[in-house]
Amino acid sequence: MSMLIDALGTVHQPYLVNAEAVAEPRIVSLVPSITELVCELGLSSYLVGRTGFCIHPKSVVQTIPKIGGTKDVNIEKIRKLAPTHLIVNIDENEKPTVEALAKFIPHVIVTHPLVPRDNLALYQLLGGIFGAQQRAQELCSQFEAAYAALDPAPASSQQVIYCIWQDPWMTVSRDTYIAAMLGLIGWQTWSPPNSILRYPGFQWASAMQHPIDRVLLSTEPYRFTESHVDALEKQLGLQVQLVDGEMLSWYGSRAIAGLQYLKQLSAQ
Repeated sequence: MSMLIDALGTVHQPYLVNAEAVAEPRIVSLVPSITELVCELGLSSYLVGRTGFCIHPKSVVQTIPKIGGTKDVNIEKIRKLAPTHLIVNIDENEKPTVEALAKFIPHVIVTHPLVPRDNLALYQLLGGIFGAQQRAQELCSQFEAAYAALDPAPASSQQVIYCIWQDPWMTVSRDTYIAAMLGLIGWQTWSPPNSILRYPGFQWASAMQHPIDRVLLSTEPYRFTESHVDALEKQLGLQVQLVDGEMLSWYGSRAIAGLQYLKQLSAQ
């Protein structure tokens, strides 16, 4: 077996080998997309805590205790759950919170997928730690098939603004997972030229000084709707499109459906 190394370079040992261990793992996940992945790996019975944003698969997670949000977790509530493992993400969770939890949770698994193909290592990492290697390999195969089915990106790219929030307006930088997903179909994300932030704020007056082909309004984390699309189209005179934020920003098992969704977008 290859080494099980997380996003911080921490080497993890298999906790479940052939579904056997001294004690069953008790997993708290602070990452919605990874909560879904844990369930897809057949490990839902080991989940003892999740955030209120961990909503998939609904029929499974509704029985798992909520421990707050991704950034405002209830540390004492987690302590009482006596977890053996904590799964976090560099973008989604606050470092001081993770450090506080690490004082009493033996195993902290840090994730940080930056490009779609990072999902393959993510499947293998969690599958290897929790004895679900076969299911992890099945997910890898499904991902590869969906990736291969994408049409080649066109020679000329489109410049898009991917909006994740309004009041203030916020977008994504080109070093994010979302930008990498859109890049697979030749959609290059615009962000303020001088910003070093991964999720920068912007002003439309500044953005419109650049050649923008279309504006994408994501359904999450801000709940943009078709009414926002209509209003912004009238304001900008550009093509504005509502897109499924989960399909474009959730890694893990959702990324497989996300690649299929990308294929639909590119065909429009």
